[in-house]
Amino acid sequence: MKVFTQKDIDKIARVLGTEPKFKGNNYRFVLINNESDMHISFEIYPDIPIGKETGNLISVYSPCAHLQLHFCTGYVVSELLGEVTFIGECGGKLSGLIIEKGAGCSLFCNVDKEILSGDFTTLGPEIMLSGVALSLAEEILPDTKK
Repeated sequence: MKVFTQKDIDKIARVLGTEPKFKGNNYRFVLINNESDMHISFEIYPDIPIGKETGNLISVYSPCAHLQLHFCTGYVVSELLGEVTFIGECGGKLSGLIIEKGAGCSLFCNVDKEILSGDFTTLGPEIMLSGVALSLAEEILPDTKK
């Protein structure tokens, strides 16, 4: 399990172009897109109690949704795309929470990690999107490193 350090927080903040605020047991980020009038905030809770275990929690707040990724095991930043993908892995399935610099957010849950390295053209478009979106995370997954 990846435990978020100050170096990780700084890296995430740089890619998303915002400064986090430390709130005791979490780091809070606010993203505002003035062009589209969108805004979201999210919090990273490093290594906190979650039930009987400890892990990382990523919590996203938007005007119309509240999303959480429990037991986040890692993340990938893309400066080119201006986004951070947070990953949780359990039993060969991935969940990914993607936070965009422009105040967008996507959530993909229980995705079969086999489709990340497969031929996307063989997938239906409704499945292809999750495979493409989470394929950046392939580099941090222990069984799929090239």
